[in-house]
Amino acid sequence: MDTSIIILAAGNSSRMGKPKQLLDYKGKMLLQTVIDEALKTGCFPVTVVLGANAEEILAKHQNNQVNFVINKDWESGMASGIVAGLSAAIEKNDKTQSIIIAVADQVFIKMSTFNNLIEKHHKTGKNIIASSYAETIGTPVFFGKIYFETLLSLKGTEGAKKLLKQYPQDVETVVFEGGEIDIDTETDYNNLISQQ
Repeated sequence: MDTSIIILAAGNSSRMGKPKQLLDYKGKMLLQTVIDEALKTGCFPVTVVLGANAEEILAKHQNNQVNFVINKDWESGMASGIVAGLSAAIEKNDKTQSIIIAVADQVFIKMSTFNNLIEKHHKTGKNIIASSYAETIGTPVFFGKIYFETLLSLKGTEGAKKLLKQYPQDVETVVFEGGEIDIDTETDYNNLISQQ
């Protein structure tokens, strides 16, 4: 498998007041849910980028199938996490031809969410495949190798969305049911729990 999955989990959950990566949903921590679904795809490596609360999160996620990276510059913004994750993925697997960037708090992510992106790339030949939900497009998002250099040059608070706007002719989308549900606040979390 020449696709690597990068899970961005470095944020400090400022609006939550505690590490949201460790919140429990259906008997599993949020980050663990995303890791488990990513591992089912057979993509290699699955890289998790940590930053804030890295030690605490790492202590609860011992898994030798996962490539954990600590991004010391996490406070500078999302770009540093993407750069750290992509660099680590390429180092681990120099045959990497494409990556999928995911986040740690989309609780309804499934193995099929990742696989659908890869399939759409094979079907359309497009090199950016984004997930679509709630009238927007976003993560998880697939990038072909031709964008690695651009991703590695992102700075500060720039995210990968910049590329979606920059190269619209190379973008396709896949519907991700429930993709709009992410957990940023205590209210988001309570709403999620009440719907179990």
